[in-house]
Amino acid sequence: MSNISKLYSGVAALSDVSVQILPGEVHAILGENGAGKSTLMNVASGTVQPDGGSLTFEGEPIAALTPAIAFHLGIAIVHQHPAVLPDMTVLENLQVALPADVLASGTSVESTATALLADVGLKVHLRDRVELLTVAQKHLLEIAKALALKPKLLILDEPTAPLGQESVDLLFDRVRRSVAAGTAVVYITHRLAEVRELADRVTVLRDGRVRGSARVVAITDQELLAMIVGRKLESTFPPKHVSSADDETNFSINGLSGPGFANISIRARRGEIVGIAGVVGNGQSELMRALAGLEFFTGSVTIADKELSQRELLHDAAFMPADRHREGLMMSLTVRENASVSALTRFKRGLLLSRKRELGTVAETLGSLAVKAASLDSVVSSLSGGNQQKVVMARALLSEPLLVVADEPTQGVDVGARAEIYKILREVSASGIPVVVASSDAKELEGLCDQVIVMSRGHALEVLQGEDISEERMIHAAVTSTTRSVSVVPTGEESKSSRLRRFVKGDYAPAVLLIGVIALLGSYIFSQNARYISDFNIYSVLTLVSALGFIALGQTISLLIGGIDLSVGPLAGFLVVIASFFINDGKPAIVIMIGFVLMVVVAGVVGVINGSLIRFARFTPIAATLTVYIALQGMSFILRDGPDGYINSSVTAFIGWQVGPVPVAFLVLVAVTLVAEFFLRKRRWGWRLRATGSSEESARRTGININRTVVLAYVATSLFSCVGAFMLMAQIGVGDPAQGIGYTLTSITAVVLGGTSLLGGRGTFIGTLLGSVLLVQVLNATSFLGLSQMWQYLFQGLLILVAAILYSVARGSNKRRKKGFALT
Repeated sequence: MSNISKLYSGVAALSDVSVQILPGEVHAILGENGAGKSTLMNVASGTVQPDGGSLTFEGEPIAALTPAIAFHLGIAIVHQHPAVLPDMTVLENLQVALPADVLASGTSVESTATALLADVGLKVHLRDRVELLTVAQKHLLEIAKALALKPKLLILDEPTAPLGQESVDLLFDRVRRSVAAGTAVVYITHRLAEVRELADRVTVLRDGRVRGSARVVAITDQELLAMIVGRKLESTFPPKHVSSADDETNFSINGLSGPGFANISIRARRGEIVGIAGVVGNGQSELMRALAGLEFFTGSVTIADKELSQRELLHDAAFMPADRHREGLMMSLTVRENASVSALTRFKRGLLLSRKRELGTVAETLGSLAVKAASLDSVVSSLSGGNQQKVVMARALLSEPLLVVADEPTQGVDVGARAEIYKILREVSASGIPVVVASSDAKELEGLCDQVIVMSRGHALEVLQGEDISEERMIHAAVTSTTRSVSVVPTGEESKSSRLRRFVKGDYAPAVLLIGVIALLGSYIFSQNARYISDFNIYSVLTLVSALGFIALGQTISLLIGGIDLSVGPLAGFLVVIASFFINDGKPAIVIMIGFVLMVVVAGVVGVINGSLIRFARFTPIAATLTVYIALQGMSFILRDGPDGYINSSVTAFIGWQVGPVPVAFLVLVAVTLVAEFFLRKRRWGWRLRATGSSEESARRTGININRTVVLAYVATSLFSCVGAFMLMAQIGVGDPAQGIGYTLTSITAVVLGGTSLLGGRGTFIGTLLGSVLLVQVLNATSFLGLSQMWQYLFQGLLILVAAILYSVARGSNKRRKKGFALT
């Protein structure tokens, strides 16, 4: 990389940076948060385009590097924030990111995938959703994807930040094997010990510029630190609390037990910091969440002689989660909003908030943490990982808590900022606020904490104090433990088999529920009116389902990519109006064929317009499709100011062809639904749709062409609406500009009833079909039960409300634990 420069809003992230990466060696890149390390690696992997400079790979210049081109060149990257797709399974994440031949190299796709995960020490079920994985597991999944490609250049951006020592050792061993095979490795880290252990060469960035480069064996830690921070760095850890006989106990936990931990007790005096140590995944995170009031527990937590309940802890404890993206920050809000959201009552002036007071207090706190941001109103997602972590800490401090619970507080934070965070935690503790810190870095706990609880399998093995707190003692206690695991008692939902729980959390659970509701409602209507199952009624219901079903299938595609299409109803009506000029009795066959072709072409053009407005004109999906909605409806009334132009009777008869009481069109709808479902689950077309809706940024990093995927998705939506228009044309038999509008909201309702998320990334075509059946069934029921039209809309509204609540509860329940637990 030669003379690379990159600007963001006029601010230089990189300035004239030149780095040479050689095969068969590990090249470490060091620097403070915001120094430009991740930006430089995003340039190297094609995720970000530089504003100046050039790239050369294996002697060949690269004009414009993209993730797809990088992939074909043999460049793989493990991002600081894993490019995983939370709504998809572990296996699907591998299938999206890896070429088919990689997973097909073994006896089966599943066996190959399992072997790839085992190679990095990741033990999870292939059918688990990635959103349910821990931060460390997501990182290991990202590492497994990169190593599976056997790349020529492997970029590792802080890969060990969330990992335990066992996983780190396994990763280092795997990296050494890759290097021995000739792979060039770029290793970004904040840990000098890792540089010494793994790297051959090191380059330091500061403020977007190269400050030096050397062989690791030829430079000292002090020289590296001086280049990193640009100043002499004092001791990383502040002095520990000096105990005296007058110190009072201001924090204690007694017999604390909860999901994943049991019988934890400790007493700490004012000014002491309590550490939680142990191999990652041994109950530390669960204990921290309980102390923050986020998990049920038994036992007691006492602060300043007052025992606090779970609800009180939830309100008064400040929690700094290990996963700042998922639990620590609201990524679409600004730095100011994220920092102040827990302390808004401090900024009240009467009934309103004082903007001046908020800005002054937030700016002072962020300044004390040396947060680097263009402004307080910058979106927090634009900050580097370390600066994001500082914003989380700022919010904790601004909330004036009774207890600070910090889970991996320096994860992804540079060496200079770490010293600042340690100092602030010490000052908070000295002020009388208890501080509890969990960290996978034993050296960090040794230098910072006054007491350390060493945990294994949910139990406290030892409580180390004073001189006994050492990295060696903590690791020895953790790895020699013979305690038995703490686990949740299998009661209620937790007593089901893992396969059943996986199904309940999966996309098909709503479809099963809908089948039950349809059957129960049908049985009730039949008990009230036997004509409900007459041939005529079955045909009528399924014909209506066919029109709605095709349009709703198209709407499903838009929702799967995280969008929405409000134009589907007016489009269907507009296409019928077009048909009314060509597909008439007495018109020659060629004219009728032109009519059908014109309907398809117009539908395709509308899809391209919708997709282009969203991707290239930067309209939101609602704004783009609402604009097209209004335009199509207006054009319908321009072409026909009222019902006119009767559809050819032979065409309507053909479309309405039936086998017994069942319309052939409905059978076609079922077949199309099953085929679409197969492609959604088993082919790259479906994986790309769901990947785009699950996380657009992660999908882009895996090499998916987002623009093409979105535009084609809206084209497919419009083409399905065109098929729905064929059915509507046969049903109404005339070009009526007022028809079709209602299908927009009805199709959205059917899709949501079927379990498709309005946020994108998950859903099923089968669920959409069943949702369409239920909606038409409710409409039909009002007639057979003698109810007014008001009841039809009331029932539809209740259905979508109940569905939304049930699906949200079902998908969110995995984040909660049962209150019963035991030792096993």
